[in-house]
Amino acid sequence: MGKFEVTTRKNGEFQFNLKAGNGQGILISEGYTTKAACMNGIESVRKNSEEDKRFDRLEAKNGKPYFNLKATNGQIIGSSEMYESVSARENGIQSVMKNAPDAAIDDKTLEV
Repeated sequence: MGKFEVTTRKNGEFQFNLKAGNGQGILISEGYTTKAACMNGIESVRKNSEEDKRFDRLEAKNGKPYFNLKATNGQIIGSSEMYESVSARENGIQSVMKNAPDAAIDDKTLEV
């Protein structure tokens, strides 16, 4: 079963990383200024990851495939790593679709 790890960046922003059951990172968020906004981002990933059309399949300048997950408003809510092949990218998308909807939240931030 997958999980969302919530962490704090060096600049104080919050982010989440969706990890598959094997611990491999499959989707990372942008930085959020508040933890509440980060948690809303997780809920958006849970909702939008169930629809294949929310995944933008892209190619980096170096030719490596990757994807972005977008919300209904078109905003990017998560990005993948760079993959070695299109089939590996598709496996990553399938992993997000499988793991995100009921993934647990592992909050690694320190409450102040």
